[in-house]
Amino acid sequence: MTHAKKVVQTDAAPKALGPYSQAVVANGLVFCAGQIPLDPATGEIVQGGIAEQTHQVLKNLRAVLKAAGSDLGHAVKTTVFLKSMDSFAAMNEVYGLPEYFGSSTPARSTVEVARLPRDVMVEIEVVALA
Repeated sequence: MTHAKKVVQTDAAPKALGPYSQAVVANGLVFCAGQIPLDPATGEIVQGGIAEQTHQVLKNLRAVLKAAGSDLGHAVKTTVFLKSMDSFAAMNEVYGLPEYFGSSTPARSTVEVARLPRDVMVEIEVVALA
């Protein structure tokens, strides 16, 4: 049995900040690295609060999944990392918009963490069907 994997890279999402891939496709699944709210054109954190940051993270994930031949509608599991659980309701409002996952929302875990890269408010990772 062959276990092939394909590394995914797109300029439509922020470049990896370290030695990892934006996503890897393996055995019919796309494993997306956590995305933070960086504007792919500038490499800067988007201005605004948790709502604006969540929108940008989901746009970045959409771009990575598109490059992998998938989309957010094929997501089966997400993990949301929040700087503060006080931001949960505002993040959840954006996350729940039909423009992202449609009516088929994935399973999800949400955790508060001590710190995120570049001190952003939110990071999200996704596993989706290829």
